[in-house]
Amino acid sequence: MTPSDPTGQQRRPPADLTTTHTLAIGPTTVVKRYRSWDRDEPRREWQTLTLLARHAPGLAPRPLDRSAHPPAVTMERVPGTPLRGTHVGPAQTTALAAALTRLHEAVPRTQLDALPPRLWPPALILRGVRDQCAQPSPTAPDTDPTEQAALSAGTAWISAPHLDTLAATEPTTPVLGFADGNLANYLWDGTRIRLVDFESAGRADRIHELAEITEHISAWSDSELDTDTLLGHFTLTPAETRRLRELRRLTALMWLCMLTLDRATAHPRNPPGTVTRQARRLLHLLN
Repeated sequence: MTPSDPTGQQRRPPADLTTTHTLAIGPTTVVKRYRSWDRDEPRREWQTLTLLARHAPGLAPRPLDRSAHPPAVTMERVPGTPLRGTHVGPAQTTALAAALTRLHEAVPRTQLDALPPRLWPPALILRGVRDQCAQPSPTAPDTDPTEQAALSAGTAWISAPHLDTLAATEPTTPVLGFADGNLANYLWDGTRIRLVDFESAGRADRIHELAEITEHISAWSDSELDTDTLLGHFTLTPAETRRLRELRRLTALMWLCMLTLDRATAHPRNPPGTVTRQARRLLHLLN
């Protein structure tokens, strides 16, 4: 979905900008029909939208209706243009940090504890990436040496035993997790950021959520997000800073593995050079 841009931001052709489910967009409502629901995506979305309508009105669409056969959620249509494909300037970055902070702090602890964990928590990502790193990499003979170096360094790093403890550690203060760093799901209306697409949401670790958005491919592949400036809006303890560094590395290595596999398919979803750029990003984080 690539709506027109009423705010005058420069837009670029977005790479890997797809919708997993079917959207019927009307003048005032959006109907989301789910193509799969084995991870309880419709319920997660409805539950999260309901909580945000109650505790953080205006941050996300209001839920209006839902059906079970087939699963669908009807919600209000909110104004704004996706940040993906744009240069995310200072005003948008400040608004993005404010939206994330509001998301993380809005829901009372008693209600957070009743939520399921977000999809793809750190322990599951760690296990999946380790499995992928143990497989032969689908690289061509002319693969950029940077990619080989990054995969080798990432494979060595991810075997470290301390990562098991880090991934298994439960946050002392959980937050409502978006579980999606894709800038396509952050809408800028010229004043503030609204959030859409909560099918993976749940109880989460704030530090993992920050790692998710700073290392999502959309932050640099077809957009420009100053991740250091974004993170500067959040107060972190020394322990949280160390945890964030490791979770950013994990997320970056996950993306390198996925992009390498994608490039080996008949119809890659991302342009040439994407894997090499991600490899450089991972090496920077590891060093």
